[in-house]
Amino acid sequence: MQAFLVSTGVVAIAEIGDKTQLLTLLLTLRFGRPVPIILAILLATLANHGIAAWLGVLAADWLSSDLFGWFLGLSFIAMGVWTLKPDVLEDAERERITGTSAFLVTLVSFFLVEIGDKTQLATVALAARFDTVFWVAAGTTLGMMLANVPVVLLGEAAASRLPLKAIRICAAIIFIGLGTATLLSLIF
Repeated sequence: MQAFLVSTGVVAIAEIGDKTQLLTLLLTLRFGRPVPIILAILLATLANHGIAAWLGVLAADWLSSDLFGWFLGLSFIAMGVWTLKPDVLEDAERERITGTSAFLVTLVSFFLVEIGDKTQLATVALAARFDTVFWVAAGTTLGMMLANVPVVLLGEAAASRLPLKAIRICAAIIFIGLGTATLLSLIF
């Protein structure tokens, strides 16, 4: 249960202001069809984070525990620092979003944009830390939905009023705290 709760909280906070959340806003404004967009985000996230969690558990099994512990702790700290940098959706990414199906465009674009994103990398690291694919993927997916569904339902009004800088700082503190705790567990 701890893996689920930590994964949910970390991703929900880290996703605020992230490029996938900006993509969600863009898709919502473009298509104005919340149900297919929400369903596509859910399926894309389940697939993406399921694979990421599986890779995290696999990586944890392959590497020695001390070496991997150091790598994991440092990667959490790096993600914390990375979280402080705000994401922006580039004009080129906006132009690539085409098609008439809100569901298909959202599914494909959300899955692709999430590849290599900090929340996907956090999923890998969390799965390696907790050694569970199901609970981490379920938690990170719920965290993603908690951050993105309000954007779909409330659109630009909600996105423009959130204190993104404060939220990024909180996410950074959580990531750095997880990394520090992991490193301290290796020392003591």
